[in-house]
Amino acid sequence: MKAKVMVVEDTPEVRELVVKILRTGSYEPMPKASAAELKESFSGTQPDVILLDLVLPDGDGLELLPIIKKQWPETEVIVLTGNATFDAAVEATKRGAYHFQNKPFDHKTLLISVEKAVEHKRLNDEASALRGALSTMSGGASPIFQSQAMKTVVRTIERIAPSDVSVLITGESGTGKEVIADLIHALSPRNKGPLIKINCAALPRELIESELFGSVKGAFTGANADREGLFRQAEGGTLLLDELSEMPIDTQSKLLRVLQEKEVRPVGGRTSYKTDCRIVASTNRKVEDAIKDGKLREDLFYRISSISIDLTPIRERREDILPLANAFLRRYAAQAGRNLTGYTPAAQEKLRGYDWPGNVRQLQNEIQRAVLMCDGTIVDVQDLSISTATNNSDAEVQDLTLMEAMERNAIAQMLKETAGNKLETAKRLGIGRQTLYNKIKIYGIET
Repeated sequence: MKAKVMVVEDTPEVRELVVKILRTGSYEPMPKASAAELKESFSGTQPDVILLDLVLPDGDGLELLPIIKKQWPETEVIVLTGNATFDAAVEATKRGAYHFQNKPFDHKTLLISVEKAVEHKRLNDEASALRGALSTMSGGASPIFQSQAMKTVVRTIERIAPSDVSVLITGESGTGKEVIADLIHALSPRNKGPLIKINCAALPRELIESELFGSVKGAFTGANADREGLFRQAEGGTLLLDELSEMPIDTQSKLLRVLQEKEVRPVGGRTSYKTDCRIVASTNRKVEDAIKDGKLREDLFYRISSISIDLTPIRERREDILPLANAFLRRYAAQAGRNLTGYTPAAQEKLRGYDWPGNVRQLQNEIQRAVLMCDGTIVDVQDLSISTATNNSDAEVQDLTLMEAMERNAIAQMLKETAGNKLETAKRLGIGRQTLYNKIKIYGIET
């Protein structure tokens, strides 16, 4: 969808020129010739950006600014003037202007200003939506989280997000670690900067360092040009290191040095550069086991876990299952254009009784599927693909704990449903593909 840009300019030639420039940038122009036309538009479509001339025949741009921001608080305003003064710029900023553009302006400069304003609005909209989501999670009329464990997590996010402290998020696959990282970034002062994510388990050992720290041309075979690392890309923002315990130990030692010195040296490079990004890390392993097994450096753990957030598996907070299922139902029913109002008592009982080895991600995928499979206006048992039955008679699972046996059976069942498609199985269970491979090997599941 094209961003809408309103042009409030009384000079026809200037207004038409700006409209033409905006169209070349794929924006949808909304031309207005006066303050009166601007005010009349308040009852219509809200623009993403307004280009506002300070001198209009029937109004003063500075006086219009607070009126605009009261009517459309999310809209960014770029002030246009041919008589720019420092005092006017300061006053315009105080009254809510995003930027101050002198006349005459060239084609490129104007488009860059509009592009930045549109992006700024988008980031603010996302942050506002996440703040609303966070409010719904912790309270309000229909809180998503009923469990004390998740209410504590939400309170922690609200307290730590405004700081720059590094955070370690732990929890099983599918518990929502990436969502928590998104919230921390969106609610922080760095939310105007980038949020860069890397899955440490998804990259080959020989590439992860160049991906993180960058590399210079000729540093290794295939390095045909200088490469900008993720630390540099995340400058001024947040870097999420997902599945940290899957990062090679020698790379962890280099990461520790970067965190201590706040400097990064590209692979093959001779000079280092300062880095400024917030670090959020996550792992689906128990930290104690990861350190004991040599998968996570203890000194790195202490350095990166100034704050630790542990996400409890959904089977241990069953009071959250139905509120989450209802939230997913509303979302996917709206996307599919379906009028679905809820779940039958039998379906509710089945959702509550299932142990969800893939956690919230599996629940989300299950509800998305149910929305597509349901014929009526309410989801019933036959619309769900999960099975609460477990088979503990197999000789292979006799020595497993109850939870391990249930996990093994859930994986085996899903592999059967997908005809052995591991990628689809991992997706439906809400776990990573490498995690699935590891569990297939551990449990000796035939594929």
